[in-house]
Amino acid sequence: MTSPTDYGHLRAELDSLTTEAFRPELAEIDRRSTLDIARTMNAEDATVPAAVAERLPEIAAAIDALATRMAHGGRLIYAGAGTAGRLGVLDASECPPTFNTDPSEVLGLIAGGPTAMVTAVEGAEDSKELAAEDLTAVKLTDEDTVVGISASGRTPYAIGAVEHARSLGALTIGLSCNAGSALAAAAEHGIEIVVGPELLTGSTRLKAGTAQKLVLNMISTLTMIRLGKTYGNLMVDVRASNEKLRARSRRIVALATGAGDREIETALSSTDGEVKNAILTLLGGVDAPTAARLLDAADGHLRAALEAARPH
Repeated sequence: MTSPTDYGHLRAELDSLTTEAFRPELAEIDRRSTLDIARTMNAEDATVPAAVAERLPEIAAAIDALATRMAHGGRLIYAGAGTAGRLGVLDASECPPTFNTDPSEVLGLIAGGPTAMVTAVEGAEDSKELAAEDLTAVKLTDEDTVVGISASGRTPYAIGAVEHARSLGALTIGLSCNAGSALAAAAEHGIEIVVGPELLTGSTRLKAGTAQKLVLNMISTLTMIRLGKTYGNLMVDVRASNEKLRARSRRIVALATGAGDREIETALSSTDGEVKNAILTLLGGVDAPTAARLLDAADGHLRAALEAARPH
């Protein structure tokens, strides 16, 4: 059982965090009109991109290191508790349909397991050991990258994940919303997006959550661009798993090649619906087996495969 002394220590720690700071000027916000509160909240949210912009060099450096690991077969593993953990799971779950990654390539671990996505799992975030166990369960290796996510930067689960990963030689990134955080200090690449006190004291699903979402969008998207999952700004590795995505696949091939509907249908049919391969058959003037071979030789980079297909 936690003693009053322990609670006092924790309270003092929270008092020192920017994300937990109390804002006296908002003490009677509940007495304002809904429109006024909405305007205040919107103005608060508008400050988040600027806070992210201040840390773009650190974000880019982390992404370059991550992309290098993934190009050699490493995985991207997010680890966090509560809102931070949910955002990591969300980003990981969106990679397969968007970039045609295997579900095992980008993983999201949340303290307390899948149940914690919708229900708070008491005490799970307080355990460094639980993080190590979760990483052991997914067979973490020194080729992988672990991104610990925590608004406060003090969450034991996120810090434990980074410390365990680093002890095994994995690349580590610590994403926090407080300066001088233990999480950033524990990681090889510390990223601290300081968004300031929240509209509701300590409600870090607000500005801090928005900042984390923006950075996670960058981490996954820019890494996939570096890995050749795009051609220009087209998602050429999109997985056509429903009608909307099948229509998008045809549109992407059309935008990349300028080909007509009949040519596009023929190309996609010959390549089993693989958008990148279909584009290569149309722009490179090669058949489907050759397109597959060229893309394999180019590690999936369409531009490089096109260079190899075109006569010099």
